[in-house]
Amino acid sequence: MLPPRLNAVVLSLFLCLLFQPFCFGIRSFPTSAVTAAANGLFYFIEAPEYRNGAGCPGSGNRLLSLSCDPSLVHIAMTLDSGYLRGSIAAVHSVLRHSSCPENVFFHFISAEFDPVSPRVLTRLVRSTFPSLNFKVYIFREDKVINLISSSIRQALENPLNYARNYLGDMLDPCVDRVIYLDSDVIVVDDIHKLWNMSLTGTRVIGAPEYCHANFTKYFTDEFWSDPLLARVFSSRRPCYFNTGVMIMDLVKWREGNYRKKIEAWMQLQKQKRIYELGSLPPFLLVFGGNVEAIDHRWNQHGLGGDNLNGVCRSLHPGPVSLLHWSGKGKPWVRLDEKNPCPLDSLWEPYDLYKPHLVHHHNRANEEQNWSFSSSILVGHAHDLL
Repeated sequence: MLPPRLNAVVLSLFLCLLFQPFCFGIRSFPTSAVTAAANGLFYFIEAPEYRNGAGCPGSGNRLLSLSCDPSLVHIAMTLDSGYLRGSIAAVHSVLRHSSCPENVFFHFISAEFDPVSPRVLTRLVRSTFPSLNFKVYIFREDKVINLISSSIRQALENPLNYARNYLGDMLDPCVDRVIYLDSDVIVVDDIHKLWNMSLTGTRVIGAPEYCHANFTKYFTDEFWSDPLLARVFSSRRPCYFNTGVMIMDLVKWREGNYRKKIEAWMQLQKQKRIYELGSLPPFLLVFGGNVEAIDHRWNQHGLGGDNLNGVCRSLHPGPVSLLHWSGKGKPWVRLDEKNPCPLDSLWEPYDLYKPHLVHHHNRANEEQNWSFSSSILVGHAHDLL
């Protein structure tokens, strides 16, 4: 007699064998993510092996994989099936331009209920970057799902967009500083330069600021017409900053309980509509006007176009260290559709996805799609035991 919990898992697997569409019917997932998985998103070539130079801290020390090593540069990113191709390209770009690539440690946050299980994603990262120092954390959506309100674009409502709020809780306590990067970025400079920037005084995060932007548009008229709410900015001059690239002091973050402060604004948003744009406004409310301003070269954002039409955009004036395809359009989608924007050609050299491998594999094994679906379910079943 099987335990009730195991019975439920076995029953789910049995139903999937009878009704293949049911495999993804246990929970609602974005169609694009499921389609991408079914079409063989896993076919990446192995990245070149990038090694430290003689002058790197801890050079030759193969124990650098321990996340508490003080010589490490810590980078946090989300890892999910929908943006997997972008994440792989972003990691590749960081390693390619790093002066000490073996000293970079990646902290990947993966959703508990992603259509592709965190275990499968972990194996993929390891096969693509065999010598990479990294750790995968499973983000439980129930931490935030009841705090999320509707946004102008459905993709902005993905619970994983809010994982950055919980880095102070999820990462090892010995990690006192981290660079957070979105999955649609490419780094074309040494990440150590960004890591070494100081956060002065009481500042908890550092990011490029854009003080010429119309800050009022990030909040509703109801917010600005309420004197109790609007006065949150009365003692500071807030500027827009993009949360896709941030240096975060996790010691100050934890001490100041900033996760709770962000959640408080999200709870208010559920009661009274004070913004329209997903996970960004709560960060602006808590940190706007108290951000360590970093050179704009570290976030040339908006390359995905606006959130509604995704039209092509050009670079901001000035030098470039990081390209960010924030907005509706993503370079890998436009390249596949043979309708790229001019700047998408700057992303393409870091893409390790090889579609011809998918076609070859499908010719060699017509049952691959069924096997792939089964492997996902086994991953989820194992998580439930």
